[in-house]
Amino acid sequence: MQTNFTAEQLADPHVAEAESILRKCVHCGFCTATCPTYVTLGNELDSPRGRIYLIKDMLENGRAADEQIVTHIDRCLSCLACTTTCPSGVDYMHLVDHARTHIEKTYRRPLMNRLTRNMLAMVLPYPGRFRLALKLAALGRPLAGLFDQVKSLKPMAAMLRLAPTKVAPPSDFAKPATHAATAARRGRVAILTGCAQPVLDPGINEAAISLLTRLGVEVVVPQGEGCCGALVHHMGREEQALDSARRNVDVWTRAIENGGLDAIIVTTSGCGTTIKDYGHMLRLDAAYAEKAARVSALAKDVTEYLHTLDLPIAETKGMIVAYHSACSLQHGQKVTMAPKLLLKAAGFTVKDPPEGHLCCGSAGTYNIMQPEISAKLKARKVKNIVSTKPDVIAAGNIGCMTQIGSATGIPVVHTVELLDWAYGGPRPKGLERTATDGANC
Repeated sequence: MQTNFTAEQLADPHVAEAESILRKCVHCGFCTATCPTYVTLGNELDSPRGRIYLIKDMLENGRAADEQIVTHIDRCLSCLACTTTCPSGVDYMHLVDHARTHIEKTYRRPLMNRLTRNMLAMVLPYPGRFRLALKLAALGRPLAGLFDQVKSLKPMAAMLRLAPTKVAPPSDFAKPATHAATAARRGRVAILTGCAQPVLDPGINEAAISLLTRLGVEVVVPQGEGCCGALVHHMGREEQALDSARRNVDVWTRAIENGGLDAIIVTTSGCGTTIKDYGHMLRLDAAYAEKAARVSALAKDVTEYLHTLDLPIAETKGMIVAYHSACSLQHGQKVTMAPKLLLKAAGFTVKDPPEGHLCCGSAGTYNIMQPEISAKLKARKVKNIVSTKPDVIAAGNIGCMTQIGSATGIPVVHTVELLDWAYGGPRPKGLERTATDGANC
């Protein structure tokens, strides 16, 4: 793609990066076939190619974002299916990240949209606040139908419907600690506690820590670690995201220097994609560039790390698992085979649902901010998963688990929970769901 940026514009390293990304696009349109919003809406401007044109026009002309570009960029799930498809290697992730930052700096959103986004940024990254908000949601849930009648309040209705009816108490496994290996030690890792996941499903990290320690891996939950910054990063709130990244880089650097780390384990793939990008996000920060690159190099999805441990073949479970490959894992991190190979070795029969490349519509806060499109993608995803006739659905991202679980009674559990069970751990609590539990969510 030909670009026409001035030398003055290209003096900004962020604009220079965007320009180099734009130049790689050859207008082939392969991305349209795998873009969930284009497949759903059929609008060229809701395809990666269309959004690239809009971003190019906005940046080249040095103008503020307008309602049109905000509409179409907001509809992007950042699922990154386009990057898997693109034959030219267009780095769409960093291009759309830059566009979102530009939007945040130059566009004033409608009042309710601003308030909703502010609330999400002030609540979700903080487990204590998030836990309280979920408890309060029980009081507001009866109002969801009324909120649906007002366009600007639809996100509130979506939030109320997504909120679980029960909130688990804080887990001891989320507290700073060192969990010793219970077998001959063969590794030492840190694990991301995160923000939303330990509130929505603390059993995921409990299973990961239990399994790793039984396999001879010491697991450290460092003091001071918090939200990875993904949530605000995808809102274009770059400084807030970078502050989160710097805090975690400092925390994990201390852990590296005090005992060493073989990996930083992440059990939420959306967080993993962001942490693996810390090196890029902080590349211009002289005080953090090197440390952030080291942290990113150590970041591993839990299945990615487990796959290096050569787990033994377990007895057949007689259970069909539909494996949902989260976009952030398959497209963002390119981790595709490890989870399925681990599940097969653990004795499960693994099925790949049709259209596995298409997003389920969760995408961080997308199912809140874009509930109509999200609902269409969810219905399509669940239909494809159900077609495999599984006993259980496995996924590696809490957002996907919540999204899919709200539309089916089939149990939805994290991949690591099934692996922990297969290798001596307890039966996942999620398997206790019956076919009626999620039918009316």
